[in-house]
Amino acid sequence: MIKENSKAPNFKISSSNNKEFDLKKNKSIFLVIYFYPRDNTTGCTNEAKDFSKLYKEFKKLNCEIVGISKDSIESHIKFISKFKIPFQLLTDEKTTTLKKYGAWGEKSMYGKKFMGIKRTTVLINPEGKIIKIWNNVKVADHAKEVLNFLKEVI
Repeated sequence: MIKENSKAPNFKISSSNNKEFDLKKNKSIFLVIYFYPRDNTTGCTNEAKDFSKLYKEFKKLNCEIVGISKDSIESHIKFISKFKIPFQLLTDEKTTTLKKYGAWGEKSMYGKKFMGIKRTTVLINPEGKIIKIWNNVKVADHAKEVLNFLKEVI
């Protein structure tokens, strides 16, 4: 399980830009990684739109954003096109990265338990250290909360 003030576990997974995203190659910037359950669902769409609206402000603070779910690259590309998402979406169909970051686990809906993606956001500093973890994220105002936190630590 990841912890704040610890080194972010490296990962290499497929990206919507048709390249492999390698965490090690994304040093010297702040990085927001948000884990979300599924493309084109209400909460996930709102979260993507909220981060998209604030994307230019994140970039001004030397910060990149990536979203990770189990959806296929094809699904991500359609999702990006439909909602004009300006950042990469990564796919973790094998759940390896999701598990490393504590974003995969037991969930419950309508009394049924199942394994799934727990909405989680992680902020990594330019040295590769996790400086903030948001667990069980509520979508409303979350992107703004992440941006405000980033402004405080810079």
